[in-house]
Amino acid sequence: MFGIIYSVATLTSATLFFWLGKLTDQFNLTVLGLITLGILSGFSFLLSSADTLLILFLSLLGLRLFGQSMISHIAVTAMARWFSKKRGRALSVALMGHPIGEALLPSLITFFLFQYTWREIWVGIGTCIIIIFLPLVYWLGRHIKLNKHDSYNSKQTKSKKKLIVSWNRSQVLKDLRFYQVLPGLLASPFIVTGVFFHQIHLIETKSWSITLLASSYPFFALSVIGVTFGAGWIIDRFGTVHLLRFFLLPLAFGLLLIVATDKAFAIPIFMILMGASAGSATIIISTLWVELYGINYLGSIRSMFFSMVVLATSISPALIGLLLDTGVTLEIQFIIFTIYIFICSIIFAILTPNLLIARSPPS
Repeated sequence: MFGIIYSVATLTSATLFFWLGKLTDQFNLTVLGLITLGILSGFSFLLSSADTLLILFLSLLGLRLFGQSMISHIAVTAMARWFSKKRGRALSVALMGHPIGEALLPSLITFFLFQYTWREIWVGIGTCIIIIFLPLVYWLGRHIKLNKHDSYNSKQTKSKKKLIVSWNRSQVLKDLRFYQVLPGLLASPFIVTGVFFHQIHLIETKSWSITLLASSYPFFALSVIGVTFGAGWIIDRFGTVHLLRFFLLPLAFGLLLIVATDKAFAIPIFMILMGASAGSATIIISTLWVELYGINYLGSIRSMFFSMVVLATSISPALIGLLLDTGVTLEIQFIIFTIYIFICSIIFAILTPNLLIARSPPS
């Protein structure tokens, strides 16, 4: 029952975020961040007191919408707007939150569960947001020069002699380039989510132990962190478009490795390669829209794409599971994914000259 409630809350959150995300185009991001943190704290307290399925659903919906979706969206949008010359590196710092949290929070929460109930832990989370993160964001917000992103267009025009325009969401949906890059951009979240969801089936077919799998997770986290920083530097130096043709290839090589061998050394290497594609994907999908469509409507464009990512990641486990039930093994599916990745990479390479041309939105 909890899984069903969580899934419904996730899909509902993605639907609401499609509209809520564009608030970052309309309001001061520091103020919006403070409001979002306050609401997130409130839903933490609500979950701590959940005693009905309705309250549980509303709590999970609020945490997904204002936590994983909105607060991350504000951070990424702010970095993309406030930094131009070193946008890639700024975004790589902002995007560290998720992998660091994934690496530290499970052990930290497990430690606290020996001392407190889960309800008390959620009270503590809500309290920490109020006494630590709200004052910190307010203090940092006072030192931000808001005119940084206002002068972005003129700076870029002078330095790169390139026309920088801003497209709104409806104009982006009319642009053929958006649909040309979409299948490749959705490949990483689709495949990675599916692999993680069916990881137990994978290790059973390979006769690997659960201990081996668990010990390989740090390799994934370290790979995500390292590659995210590296990709940020590359983007600042060469641009996002030039990286598109390469970022999915580590995932393809990792999938081929799993298909080719049952040896235990394959799983940590696979985690490193999968983390490399996942790490570069997170920053690429945050900077590509700026390069193609400008910054004025970045919030609405990112929220639209994020909703598509959630839809893809919700379909992936079910589709892979359905194929398994019909007799299509994971090895065969991994080969199909690899072929798909190579096709997407070739398409990205072909599209590169066209994507580098600055275009005005349709009237």
